[in-house]
Amino acid sequence: MTSDLVVSLDSSTSASKAIIWDRQGNILSEGRASLVITQTHPTWYEQPAEAWWTTACEAFGKAVAQVNPKRLAAICITHQRETFVPVNDKGRPLRNGILWMDERARPLLGELKSLFGAERFHQVTGKPLSGNLTVGKIAWLRQNEPRVFDDTFMFMDVHGYLVQRLTGNFRTGWGCVDPMGLFDMRRNQWSEEILSRIGVRLEQFPEALPSGSILGTVTGEAVKVCHLPEGILVVAGLGDGQSAGLGVNITQPGECYLSLGTSIVAGAFSDKYTTSRAFRTMYGGVPDTYIFETVLLGGAYTVKWFIDNFTNLEKDATRLNLSAEELMDADVRNVPAGAQGLLLVPYWNSAMNPYWDEAARGIMVGWTGVHQRRHMYRAILEGTAFEQRLHTNGVEQALGRQINRYVVVGGGARNELWCQIIADVTGKLVYRTRTHEATALGAGILAASAIGLFPDIHQAADAMVHIDPIFFTPDLDRHRYYSQIFNEVYVHLFPALQDYLDRLTEIVASYEERTRRV
Repeated sequence: MTSDLVVSLDSSTSASKAIIWDRQGNILSEGRASLVITQTHPTWYEQPAEAWWTTACEAFGKAVAQVNPKRLAAICITHQRETFVPVNDKGRPLRNGILWMDERARPLLGELKSLFGAERFHQVTGKPLSGNLTVGKIAWLRQNEPRVFDDTFMFMDVHGYLVQRLTGNFRTGWGCVDPMGLFDMRRNQWSEEILSRIGVRLEQFPEALPSGSILGTVTGEAVKVCHLPEGILVVAGLGDGQSAGLGVNITQPGECYLSLGTSIVAGAFSDKYTTSRAFRTMYGGVPDTYIFETVLLGGAYTVKWFIDNFTNLEKDATRLNLSAEELMDADVRNVPAGAQGLLLVPYWNSAMNPYWDEAARGIMVGWTGVHQRRHMYRAILEGTAFEQRLHTNGVEQALGRQINRYVVVGGGARNELWCQIIADVTGKLVYRTRTHEATALGAGILAASAIGLFPDIHQAADAMVHIDPIFFTPDLDRHRYYSQIFNEVYVHLFPALQDYLDRLTEIVASYEERTRRV
């Protein structure tokens, strides 16, 4: 029997999901197991790394049970980025994994910038030094958990940890570890310069190979516990952001994926390595390519915050078999573009590119007595679109060319009002894919190409990705109107208030600290 199917494992923050794909990009089966986040401190986020493995095994078992396992040829993993765990020489965790969203290293950033040189660090790793990167959290372990630090055989990204459990090999992929802030993207290798300055050695990190490389064969033990067939190969994957880009076929210049999730993450294709504070530089799914990634931390999170705190629509939504967001969308359609002068800057969870200001706060201006709840909701949708335009402008300047279209994924892709607003504000065509599992599909494409189901990744993506032919076109009149707001007001608003917002944050934090002591 021909082995013509591939398995992707999406090991995210909330769950492990295994999906089996055919050559046409159809989902034949899937399995899922939930993960739990623990907090021992308000800004510390952890997970038992063993749970990454047990939930992966459970997800594999559920998916494989629905197909003939002899048809399975390869596994490829995509995963939550920046998250890591220190392990012993058997690959077993020495403590909980520290998650990408964990803030414990933020107080060390000033010290680390002096240690590395902020610009030098950025040029080497492709990323401005920020609190989410792994590099600062390893430095934190050295200072605060010296026994764990000294006993660590290897520091493993989620992908590398699962590969070791599956194959016995301490290996991972370039596109899996580059988000950690420890990898020299110019030389395609771990940065000994950065590692040495935080007191770790090159041999304490797994062998890193290009995405799409064969990393090993599943061991007999893993075959048993994961209910996988013998001889199945494991292929180097990508972090979840880059994998989503491949999963919507962002493989040519002028293309950009846009994930409307809790955070809004966009990634534009580039065939050249460059750095800018306007984005983070990541490896792409196609060999020798990159993704210029922008992030707005307050994306659908801000929409949910509004729904939770300013509406009481649950009963009506349940009665009408709709979501609260759908009810608000219906209500806001009568609000004119521009929300009658209400304008929002959506920094509800600080700001990454282009300002890299951890103390940034959201702004809403233009209030009058005419404004109602629905105006605020429209201002939120428009504010996220204005911010995406700001991000895309920075990427286009670095690329030296225009982005032609966004391909939208994530839960927000189902919101047609939001998609139309993004088209109108940015002036870009907005497309959607036919699968809601673009991140997992990206891993499936890598697996299918690696084992020879297709001659190369381009042809694999062309065959397995299906874009909805119905797309959103900018309304030219609204685009001109939004452009005037963007150019004359939006781009100036946060810079004008940034120092005052930072000072306000300092004053409030100082007062709260004094009251806690009392």
